[in-house]
Amino acid sequence: MKQIFFLIVISFFGCGSPSEAVESPVAQVPTMYFPPIGSDVWQTTTAQSLNWDVSKQADLLSFLEAKYTKSFMILVDGKIVMEHYFNGHSATQNWYWASAGKTLTATTFGIAEQEGLVSRTDKVSSKLGVGWTSAPLAKENLITNNHLLTMTSGLDDATDDVSVASLTYKADAGTRWAYHNVFVKLQDVIAAASGQSFTNYFNAKLRDKIGMNGGWFTVGNNILYGSNARSAARFGLLMLNKGKWESTQILNQNYFEAATTTSQNLNLAYGYLWWLNGKPTYRMPVSQAVFSGSLVPSGPADMFMALGKNDQKIYVIPSRRMVVMRMGDASDPANPTFSMSGFDTELWTKISALIR
Repeated sequence: MKQIFFLIVISFFGCGSPSEAVESPVAQVPTMYFPPIGSDVWQTTTAQSLNWDVSKQADLLSFLEAKYTKSFMILVDGKIVMEHYFNGHSATQNWYWASAGKTLTATTFGIAEQEGLVSRTDKVSSKLGVGWTSAPLAKENLITNNHLLTMTSGLDDATDDVSVASLTYKADAGTRWAYHNVFVKLQDVIAAASGQSFTNYFNAKLRDKIGMNGGWFTVGNNILYGSNARSAARFGLLMLNKGKWESTQILNQNYFEAATTTSQNLNLAYGYLWWLNGKPTYRMPVSQAVFSGSLVPSGPADMFMALGKNDQKIYVIPSRRMVVMRMGDASDPANPTFSMSGFDTELWTKISALIR
């Protein structure tokens, strides 16, 4: 009887081997690679090793060349999967970032804030002094650094001129989203707070720490950044790794999270000078219209983007551990303005077919 009971117990609970009792190992997340500072060395990997559909690669490259691209890169886990130059451009040549460079200013502000030099909640006038706009003083005093980071200053966006005379009142700060060049005043705030030029502070705290090249230059009312393609990719890699370069946290993670998620309720697709994919609605420059759907429907929903005129792009995709960078002339010369044209959707249709 005892023997029968023992057999019943064994059949009920099972008698697997020791190896069957051990849980399956958890898949290892690949280590993020960072190219060394001051070196042209950069590890590569292949599309085949990532199980991509390499038969789609030629179509993507033909599309890029036909759309006046100068440089194009894809990183996965920090390693170069694709790096191509077109239309007479080369790896050593610099190219302007246009408004994609706004994200450099936003990141530098975050670094200055973690050093205790500035605060998002401070009035802009606390560093620039009163009268930095032509708005009534009571309205100017409403404008904080956060409003400049989120494009909600309330100043008139009819011109990109940021002289005092041109910075006029349109609406109370925080009540109107409008893409406006006034963001550049953040550079003046950082300079005043740090006691040095914005360029020197940026170079020491961000550019040189991740091995970027390039510099700032002025065109009309705009202060722009120019660099080679790999420098743009380095910045994308920093942001993919949540502000950390190797073991050094250059930008604190709390600020990073705030910068790359919806920053206000007027434009859900906007963070701190970063554009956000996968939101239910979005606004665009030079318009007060609200559009339904995602900015780039064919792109990953978690993608955040540095976007500039003439299709300067840095796309960061955390779910894919990927950075995609494109520089060049306008993909559609007839429409050279900053916009989410069909180029982004078509580009990501082709990238998505490749990376499947």
